Amino acid sequence: MIIMGVTNIILNYLIVQSLWLEGKNKMVKMDFGGVKEDVITRKEFTVAQAQKILKDEVVVSLGYGIQGQAQSLNMRDNGVKVIIGQEKEGIFKKEWDKAIADGWKPGENLFPMEEAAKKGTIKMYLLTDAAQKAVWPKVKSTLKAGDALYFSHGFSIVYKDQTGVIPPKDIDVILVAPKGSGTSVRRNFVDGSGINCSFAVHQDATGKAMDRAKALGIAIGAGYLFPTTFEKEVYSDLTGERGTLMGALAGILEAQYNTLRAHGHSPSEAFNESVEELTQSLIRLVDENGMDWMYCNCSETARIGALRWRPRFREATQPVFDSLYELVAAGEETRIVLEKSKAPDYRQKLADELKEMGNSEMWRAGTTVRSLRPKKAKKQE
Repeated sequence: MIIMGVTNIILNYLIVQSLWLEGKNKMVKMDFGGVKEDVITRKEFTVAQAQKILKDEVVVSLGYGIQGQAQSLNMRDNGVKVIIGQEKEGIFKKEWDKAIADGWKPGENLFPMEEAAKKGTIKMYLLTDAAQKAVWPKVKSTLKAGDALYFSHGFSIVYKDQTGVIPPKDIDVILVAPKGSGTSVRRNFVDGSGINCSFAVHQDATGKAMDRAKALGIAIGAGYLFPTTFEKEVYSDLTGERGTLMGALAGILEAQYNTLRAHGHSPSEAFNESVEELTQSLIRLVDENGMDWMYCNCSETARIGALRWRPRFREATQPVFDSLYELVAAGEETRIVLEKSKAPDYRQKLADELKEMGNSEMWRAGTTVRSLRPKKAKKQE
């Protein structure tokens, strides 16, 4: 009996190792600026393989917000069994109605959150970071040994001292983080292109966590999957959002617009030179072949001037970015998020801040400029 028990243990270990190696070998090495990194594509890890791994799972999307809607619709279209957990009363009614409009059926694959969570073997925790903290006790009570808890952001796990989200040891804890908004996740899936995603395993209780993470990444429409950790994902994500993706971008555009207006330029001219040319021409060239290629497709005067001023802007902003990263890593930025979002008037304050931005002269001028963009000519029959 002892020999048989040891034999079974060894066989189970070899099976797990075999699965792990199989998953690991489904990566390709790619050169990123001289650094070799592992990447998974849909060629190495197909949708059919993802379906096979997830065939006995019940994936539940907890929350039908921007990411919840996009990821669950993509999985449904990819043949994965998905149910939705979404409250339907009060401020949540909008999301409940949106789910129904998208074809989810109450009592069949659409349930109140806690009821849905009890049914799922993989629970996709796609609520806002503040909401994840608030409802964690209820979600935790639905976790069973062998379940997987899935995130699209490392916030709740990395800053567990602030959120209280500490999963039990007998479940998998995994992450797939799309590098874009839920709108882009769905839009890119529909047009067949996919979106880049990071993925990570924080806790592997079953030996299947890595396969589960990769399968879910492909199922939600990833074009490429990049290995990371929960810590690196959240540190880079919070820095990026406050930096070049949103905060720094908006601030720099406003600063240049204000300088031009202060020197007598019209609102339309200031907007065209600060925003319109960037979004409608130059950033598209960067997207195609990189910043240097964009420079090569601009005038000599523009190239010489941009190359001369580039290091000055880099040196001016480097200390700001260094400080930003330090505050993110120290948990100060997340503390502020949780503190502000729990205020009873948070939604109204947020709406007021966004309204102030939208009603600024710059963005009102932008509304008019956008309305004047030439429409695509209809093809002649």
